[in-house]
Amino acid sequence: MTRWIGTSTRENADIVMKKEVWGVSKKDINQINRIRPGDTLLLYVGQKTIDRETTLPPAIIGCFEIVSGVSHDTTPIFTVPRKLGNEVFPLRVRLKTVEVFEPPVEFEPLIPRMAFIADKKQWSGQNGGQTMRAITEEDHSYIMKAARTPRD
Repeated sequence: MTRWIGTSTRENADIVMKKEVWGVSKKDINQINRIRPGDTLLLYVGQKTIDRETTLPPAIIGCFEIVSGVSHDTTPIFTVPRKLGNEVFPLRVRLKTVEVFEPPVEFEPLIPRMAFIADKKQWSGQNGGQTMRAITEEDHSYIMKAARTPRD
């Protein structure tokens, strides 16, 4: 079993949670083809500014089990960022919700303990444009523990 962390917009994370489907673009075929049923996916969302006084921090919003192989589906279900044009994220896997984190787990406090982040000061570019990446069992366990620790 492989542990994955996947990146999403907050709007698409809502769709992932409701429809239990994870989708990526065709350029990510080499990454998503490594996923197998039984793997898990932690869903990361970036920072989002709501208004002048409210900014949501980068966070992990939930954990999902992969329950299917990759399929190709061009049905538009995801919100497409303007810079991606007509992207439909057609490479998809079915998910089963393991846990939705309420509240989401803020990501920045986790960084010092994350083995997959080599440069702790310049962490935001660590994925190198990747939509998803494998993480260690230790990183996965630490995030899950943080999600279950009472937070303000």
